Order: sequence, then C-alpha cells, then structure tokens
Amino acid sequence: MSRNNRGFRGRRRPQRSKDVLHTQGRHRANDFRCVSCRLDVSLDAPGTTHRNHCPNCLASLHVDRRIPGDRAADCRGRMEALGIAVRPDGEWTVIHQCVSCGDLNVNRVAGDDNPLTLIRLALRPLADPGTGGRALLAL
Repeated sequence: MSRNNRGFRGRRRPQRSKDVLHTQGRHRANDFRCVSCRLDVSLDAPGTTHRNHCPNCLASLHVDRRIPGDRAADCRGRMEALGIAVRPDGEWTVIHQCVSCGDLNVNRVAGDDNPLTLIRLALRPLADPGTGGRALLAL
C-alpha cells in the first residue's frame, strides 16, 4: 500500500519535542555537535581555553575572526583541517581552511584530540605533496 493511499498526500508529521534529552542531563547547553562526524563535543578542552574543533575528526566551524574565542565571524562555514604546524616551543597547531570563504585559521591542539587523526594529518603532506602547496597558495 503506498503512502498516498493511506492519506498522507504530502503532509509531514510534526516532530516530537526534544526536551527529553535536555532534562535528563544527557545534553548540556554549552556542548556542540560536530558538523562533520556529528559527535556531541563538550566545550571543556584540556590544554586550551576555547574549544574550537572536534577532538574526533578535527573539523571546526568558522566562528572566530582574529582572536580565539571572540565568536565574531559572520561566515559560520565549515572549517576543514588542512595540516599541522609546530610552533618554536614545540606546541602543535591545526591549520583549518573555511570551505565557504577560504579563510585560514590556526588552532591549538587540545589534550583530548584523537592522536591517530593528528598523526594522519601531520603525515598528509608526505602522502600528497600538493596539499602543502595548495595551503601556501591560499595565503
């Protein structure tokens, strides 16, 4: 029996309220859902004061303009992790590029970031030498 025979004819059922997740402590208001892997991510990040990327896949949103945590960017596009940069003091940073506007940002690696994902990202220029060149051309 098709949907049209059951009387739906293009009407959609209204969504149920999602308040059950919020009232039982399963989802906090200051968490966010990753735009790439859909993981619920806490804003509490060891090693940094402003969580700005997913610890699982390293994807981010274009929310900061110049100062980490300012949340002043108007783009709100998806930020893709391009590579790893190492500061003179040995601290690792993730280089992100906005898919919408092409802006580049550098974010500190948090203590709970997936080590395998970080290593894969660090080794990416060895596997695909064009990746580093594309990042430099974007500057």
